[in-house]
Amino acid sequence: MNRKVLAFVLAIMALAQTGSTLAPKEESKMNEWRKLTPKEEQVIVHKGTEAPFTGRFEKSKATGLYTCRRCGAALYRSEDKFDSGCGWPSFDAEIPGAVKRLPDPDGRRIEIECANCEAHLGHVFTGEKMTARDTRHCVNSISMDFVPQADIAKNFERAIFAGGCFWGVEYYLQKAPGVLRTTVGYIGGKTEKPTYKDVCSHGTGHAEAVEVVFDPRRISFEKLARLFFEIHDPTQVDQQGPDVGDQYRSEIFTLSPEQKQTAEKLIGELKAKGWKVVTRLTPATTFWPGEEYHRDYYLRNGKKPYCHRPELRFEKGPSGAGR
Repeated sequence: MNRKVLAFVLAIMALAQTGSTLAPKEESKMNEWRKLTPKEEQVIVHKGTEAPFTGRFEKSKATGLYTCRRCGAALYRSEDKFDSGCGWPSFDAEIPGAVKRLPDPDGRRIEIECANCEAHLGHVFTGEKMTARDTRHCVNSISMDFVPQADIAKNFERAIFAGGCFWGVEYYLQKAPGVLRTTVGYIGGKTEKPTYKDVCSHGTGHAEAVEVVFDPRRISFEKLARLFFEIHDPTQVDQQGPDVGDQYRSEIFTLSPEQKQTAEKLIGELKAKGWKVVTRLTPATTFWPGEEYHRDYYLRNGKKPYCHRPELRFEKGPSGAGR
């Protein structure tokens, strides 16, 4: 018996002794899942399909987020929903990392599941040319719930980061799995409803920042903050690359004592590796959304940031050597 087979046999024996086929962490997750009706279970667990033109979300145009019926994880944004005429809700994009693709047993189609709990959602198709993205997620209404725009803050979490030009910070943060929405704007100053021109005058005290709404089931504040420290240079004072001025400072605007504690821990890790971090930690005040033309700037223009250079700072010191 080779080592791999032996290891497998020993693992099965251990599971038999405990009476469980799941690790405690996975078992805990399942206990948090919602109880399903027999009809929901037929689709979500046993991979059934609801009848076309019968689902409650097929024609819905409400603004908000579509979430997994079983575990509550966010799956789709309302702005990515379109009427394909197929009889089921259709989306041409998912929230990053929210949906898992796998071959359907029929050997022809691609099945889609919730990446968090593996609930069956439906199927995904490409090549139909229905939208510019050329993708159609055909999803059973019964596999989803809906969180209206007004209730998003109550169901998910927020974080606010400032690290230079908000175009670049948003570009990298919005790609992280579990990030639901990003909004560029201004925070930390004395003027109400500041404009970009006001902030650039250096008289308001605001920082260019990005507000992130994220799903804690998919990503933690700590992971987001780690990413923040690696997509900008936290050792530069009132500057980020070629951009100079107090609005380009490095700062985390904390929304809870836990966020502050986590950020302090991460700064301590970076300093221990030799990084001279100047990032400020400040309790969040009013966040003022920026002008429309600043939002999703690089995604809309098909370009990449010129003032941010991602670096794996938690893995190495300033010299580049691991420590």
